[in-house]
Amino acid sequence: MKFVIYKSETGFYYYRYYDNMKELEGNVLENIVTPDRLPIVADDKGGYYRFSPEDCNFSGIIETDSEYPLELEKMFFKNDVNFRLGWISPEGDTYSCDYTGHQRCAEMIARKFYPSAKYPERTLGRAGWIKIIDSWDGIQREHGKFVYSLTGRITESQKNTLFDLGLYDNPEVKELIKNE
Repeated sequence: MKFVIYKSETGFYYYRYYDNMKELEGNVLENIVTPDRLPIVADDKGGYYRFSPEDCNFSGIIETDSEYPLELEKMFFKNDVNFRLGWISPEGDTYSCDYTGHQRCAEMIARKFYPSAKYPERTLGRAGWIKIIDSWDGIQREHGKFVYSLTGRITESQKNTLFDLGLYDNPEVKELIKNE
């Protein structure tokens, strides 16, 4: 299988790459895409668009038999100095994602650390991971950050990371620390 790799602020991401009709055999796009539309990139939801190496953030094309062509730390930068949203492990490690990437990030983290997990976000929460999400409601002038702990507990390492991220005075963090 071929994949087109793109880079974002939070990590790399990929789409399936098709440059000939034979590769489309058995795919839902087989009867939609015509040879003159190739090459294309396709998501896993049936969407596709024409590929161009001039596309924004294009990084490269890889060929692999792996179902997941990128490792967790490539897709969701670990301990990135520009961390804004994502997950914080009980050990204080951060995994960056964008506004809509928490589920996918949780799936990748669970696949690596909790391979038998059926519900990745819940598994991370029960294991003590903290989720940092955007708290913007469309009315506020600026985006904020909401710190969520499923267990209502926080580790010392997570406290240190939240301090380094400038989130120590966040109301949810204060509540977590108060309830220790």
